Amino acid sequence: MMSDRFTVEKIDRSRLDIVMIAILILLTGVGLATLFSSSYYYAQRLTGDPQFFFKQQLARMLLGVLFAFVLSRISLDALRKTIPALLFLALLLMILSFVPGIGLFLNDSRRWILLFGVSFQPSELVKFVLILYLAHLLSKKEERLDDIANTIVPPIIVTVVFVTLAYLQNDFSTAMFLGFISLAMLFMAGIKFVYFILFSAVAVPLTFVLIFTKEYRVQRIMTFLDPERDPIGTGFQVIAARSALARGGLWGSGMGLGTKKLGGLPEAHSDFVFAVLGEETGYIGVLFVIALFVVFAFRGYQISVSREDRFGYLLGFGLTTCILSQALFNTAVVSGLIPTTGIPLPFFSHGGSSLLITLCMCGVLLNLSRSDAERGRLAYE
Repeated sequence: MMSDRFTVEKIDRSRLDIVMIAILILLTGVGLATLFSSSYYYAQRLTGDPQFFFKQQLARMLLGVLFAFVLSRISLDALRKTIPALLFLALLLMILSFVPGIGLFLNDSRRWILLFGVSFQPSELVKFVLILYLAHLLSKKEERLDDIANTIVPPIIVTVVFVTLAYLQNDFSTAMFLGFISLAMLFMAGIKFVYFILFSAVAVPLTFVLIFTKEYRVQRIMTFLDPERDPIGTGFQVIAARSALARGGLWGSGMGLGTKKLGGLPEAHSDFVFAVLGEETGYIGVLFVIALFVVFAFRGYQISVSREDRFGYLLGFGLTTCILSQALFNTAVVSGLIPTTGIPLPFFSHGGSSLLITLCMCGVLLNLSRSDAERGRLAYE
């Protein structure tokens, strides 16, 4: 029945998470403005429409806001019941990326699918679904965390399947990120540390082997260690990003007035949009955006630890960590602190799939906050 899935009621403003909503509005708004500024020149040259990428991002944002609203109102019990179907859907979409005519082969990878004229990156959905699944299973098995066969092995198998598919798509960064998120959630669930040691004994050597199976991965490591060794080749993007950040100074050149995006910075509207932000808004703008992510993380983890149920606690932790980690990895790459990963900056990088799923995650976080406040209100009454 409808009542099992949605709560039909007037909006009680006292239960709206004003802090989280304000942060999301600011991140989305600043992200859209930065995306437009960083993409209009490339869009004009590529399509003849300077607003091409902005329009795409805006459409996905509006759809994401709609999904976020629904997910903020749906009951958590109903959401848990959809997890098997979501797992199957995520697996199916990942497999479809290898099917000719559906999967798109771009930039030597098969990360996207094309259905009914709309492209989508299934691995973004996997991030969301994997967190839901792990939170559900680990909370359900809370009293049996030492049961290897029923508690440890199933999530490891599911994670390995998705990690393998992402790797076969030639999306090494996402594959490693999925493994990272899974390990973080297993750790927070209270899995014994000895299991992490055993897993690391297998995963770490395997990761190094996989890195050295592709020449471009080795080049990324070498470029990270010494970008100047090939300044007009593999090191060009990293050097250009650092230069853009440095050119911004304290106040920046002004929104829309940056020059590196005019051809001097590859992927300026995508993985390296943070460099454009730094050039145009300076250190003040960079610190402001970092502060937004810090407040987002603080509120997200606050929502998580305030939950009395294990599922809500793990789910809030996983969603917050997923969004925060992507922001940290992306800004670290642009700053030259870690090798290039290809992980987008949430709310900022062009990529409708990423923005759509990020907003869905935020909708669930708002749900956790709202339902926790409602439970506290009922207990008080």
